[in-house]
This record gives sequence, structure tokens and C-alpha cells, in this order.
Amino acid sequence: MWDVAEELNAMLVFAEHRYYGESLPFGNESFSDSKHLNYLTSEQALADFAVLIEYLKTNITGARYSPVIAIGGSYGGMLAAWFRMKYPHMVVGALAASAPIWQFGDLVPCGTYFSIVTNDFKKSGTGCSESIRNSWSAINHLSSTDVGLQWLSSTFRLCNPLKNLQDAAVLKNWLSETWVNLAMVNYPYKADFLQPLPAWPIQEVCKFLKDPSLSDKLLLQNVFQAVNLYYNYSGEASCLDMYETATKNLGQLGWYYQACTEMVMPMCTDGVNDMFEPQKWDFEALSDECYRLWGVRPRPSWILSMYGGKNISSHSNIVFSNGGLDPWSAGGVTQNISDSLVAIVIPDGAHHLDLRSRNPLDPKSVQQARDLEVCYMKRWIEKARRSH
Repeated sequence: MWDVAEELNAMLVFAEHRYYGESLPFGNESFSDSKHLNYLTSEQALADFAVLIEYLKTNITGARYSPVIAIGGSYGGMLAAWFRMKYPHMVVGALAASAPIWQFGDLVPCGTYFSIVTNDFKKSGTGCSESIRNSWSAINHLSSTDVGLQWLSSTFRLCNPLKNLQDAAVLKNWLSETWVNLAMVNYPYKADFLQPLPAWPIQEVCKFLKDPSLSDKLLLQNVFQAVNLYYNYSGEASCLDMYETATKNLGQLGWYYQACTEMVMPMCTDGVNDMFEPQKWDFEALSDECYRLWGVRPRPSWILSMYGGKNISSHSNIVFSNGGLDPWSAGGVTQNISDSLVAIVIPDGAHHLDLRSRNPLDPKSVQQARDLEVCYMKRWIEKARRSH
């Protein structure tokens, strides 16, 4: 984005989403109860952006007739696409990178997300995804006794020792989330988006996971080496904290609330087409958990009513980019819908690689994607200038 802004002689504005960072409508009370959280919705955030653009155009000299383009990645990419749909008079176009706008209802199969994660590991080393698939039964077996729980706690150097089967379930969830995060940040160069990591981190992790036929303990010692690379690449951690995953600084509290109201994304695993323990999509369990935490129930079809699901062909000037390595591409737009609703697929790209700064190690596919994105932006800007 930085490089492109310079090329287009553009001003780059980062708008903070309400309830994230320092934008707390009720200060310290903002997350105190669901009454204060009522105003945390994507629609309210989009309205904020519209008000902000109007403010900037009024207060910045020469900006009144400047065309505006919405750009975002992940949830930000969803907002960018939805902003162009809902406020087409405000922005001339949108670049929605790694934006899973179809990960709702039954628009896409609930298992695709985890099968993409699995394929990333499968492609990165022989025996790798199979080792992870076999690790779950190894953990189940060892966690059935107190001695086994102690062994797991010391082998994984856990800050909080495992006391019971519930703790063992937390360990498995933590490992699953680690494999998913690695798939998202499988970048071609050293990076620290979620954690400081080496280039192509999954390949590095898979070097520890070559033999799925090992005994339970040897297999899990290798799994520890693999997750230790993710959580302790710098070598500074004295223990690993299962309750602290790398996304903590991305404003998880707000996102949990949104997942309990409008961002209801069905996910499931079967242990056959993926390397995870089988788990069906359980809307009732989610609903009960949300009610316990926030006193709210999720609305699974609201996003479809609000933003149109797959019925978006009446819109225009949106580029949807997705990485072939990114699990979120499962819910993304990966084929052109019209001449101006365009899909760009980056086979060697993880999560919104195209929005990151240029790097000498960038694969050709992402360089070409960026060139194409800029080409569309120039077209939108040109058309907007002509109409003034």
C-alpha cells in the first residue's frame, strides 16, 4: 500500500474501527455489558468511514473532488468490499484482500478452510500433515492419566500445567490454532505479522514432523519442537502459554463479540480431508456460549440479508484478491463475477500478502497481482476525474 500510494500520489488514511484500539465509544465501560456493545457492528463501522471521508474532504485543502479507494485485508477487506457496495458515492472502488465475504450461511462448505490449512502442510514436507493428524490420539492417550498429563505439561514446557481433560482440550485447541496461524502467515520471507518467524515457516516446522509412525511420546516431542519454532523463534520464552495466542493484539475481545452477533462463520473438520480432530459445525453450542459470555444470541443469516451473499452482481469496481495458501480464501471470491467485480488469485500467497510492502523475495504471482490491482485503481481514478 505504501509503495502504491506514492506511485498514485495518494494520501493513505488508516481509520480505526469503533471498539478497537483507542476508539472506545464508552471509554472503559465499552465492553462492560451488551448494552454498551450494541453499537459494535460492521454497519456502524461503515457509517463511521463515510462520515470520516466527508470530514476529510471538507477539511483538507484540495481534497473535495479527490477520488477515494477503500482498501483492506481480512475483516478489513470485507469492510472495503461492503463499503463500496453500501456507499458507492463515497468510494470509486475497493481492493478487498483475503476477504471471506462468503464464509457465511451455507454459501461455502464448512470444511474447506481447514482442508486448505492441511494442504499447506502436506505440500511443505513428507509426513507433516500425517504427523499432526496422529498427534491428537497421542494427546488423548497420554491425557487419560495424571502421569501422562504431567509428561505433556513438561514436554510442551507449559506455563500452566495440565490438570484434567478440559486442560488437555485447551492444549489441542491451542495447537490447532497454531497450525491455522502458520498457514495464514506462510510468507516467503522473514516476517512478524503475528509472531517473529522465518521465511516459509511451514517448511521449517515440517522439518520436525517427518515421521508420523513414531510412538506417542516421540511424536509429541517433535510436535513441541514445531510449535516452539512458532512461539519461541527468538528463543526468549521460558515457557509456552496456551492461553495466549499470537492474535491477542488484533483486538480479540471486539472480534469475539462480533462473532457472537453478526460474524457467524460456519467451520467444521472431518479428520479425513483435513489433519484435525473431527468436529461438526455446532451452532447451538456457539449460541449458548455467546449467551453465557455476552447475553446475546448470534444471527446466522444477518450478514447475508445485509450484504447480499452471492447475489452481488449489481455492484461494481471491486477487486477481490486471495492467496492460494490462505485458508480464508475458502470464503473468498475467487472467480470473476463481472467485468468490474474481479477476482485475483495469488497461488503462492498467504493472508493478504499483496498488501504487504514489496520484498525482493516476493513470488512472481504476487508481483503480477499488485500490478493488476494498481491498473484497476488507475482506471477508477481516471474515470472519476473525467466525470468532474
